[in-house]
Amino acid sequence: MSTVIEQPVEARLVAAAPRMPNIPATLRYDRSDPFAVRMTFPAQATLEGVEVCWTFARELLAAGLHDAEGHGDVRVRPYGFDRTVLEFHAPEGTAVVHLHSEDVRRFLAAAGELVPLGLEHLQLDLDHDLAELMRDAR
Repeated sequence: MSTVIEQPVEARLVAAAPRMPNIPATLRYDRSDPFAVRMTFPAQATLEGVEVCWTFARELLAAGLHDAEGHGDVRVRPYGFDRTVLEFHAPEGTAVVHLHSEDVRRFLAAAGELVPLGLEHLQLDLDHDLAELMRDAR
């Protein structure tokens, strides 16, 4: 069984000047980091011309399908019936991206089959992680 879910999504960058067409992005979930989701944008879609990856809580993405969620660098909220808005806040500015909500639901369902929500802690090997911390502290 795979330990990683990757799903390409089509994102629409809002308030871009000049207006950009939809851009490809990838949602990624890895069982080895069970609380996190990563969203990656390719170099051609960024101002810096380098790939950009944002990491945020899977729970934030799921909750943001129904209500406005998040108070930090990443915020998620529903927009109409079929869109989900992700806001990425950085010192350089804010990027606002629209995704099809059905794509987000499909991604979360696949991640939920891999690791059910609420059972993420069962994927962690705390003894191993603690041993690594202790080894690095020497």
